[in-house]
Amino acid sequence: MANQNKYGLLRQHLDNLNRDEWQASFADIETIIGFNLPASARRHRPWWANDPTHSHANAWLNAGWKTADVDIDTESLQFQRAPELRQQHSSKS
Repeated sequence: MANQNKYGLLRQHLDNLNRDEWQASFADIETIIGFNLPASARRHRPWWANDPTHSHANAWLNAGWKTADVDIDTESLQFQRAPELRQQHSSKS
């Protein structure tokens, strides 16, 4: 639960985007959330999985977005709008 609030600014940013895709660097995300991502985000691709059992992933899933094309080497990824996820995850909250 604490991580949902911790990443709430990312959810808010995604909620406010007026497009269906957002190419982001890890640094972009850190600027938005106001703190450094954990080391595991830079080393392990599964940290970015669209897995609702990961509380940080709920920041984007609950906003109706999913991650794609995560590149650990370049520290970048793409977020893609997925409205069906918002419905699924909002109804569970």
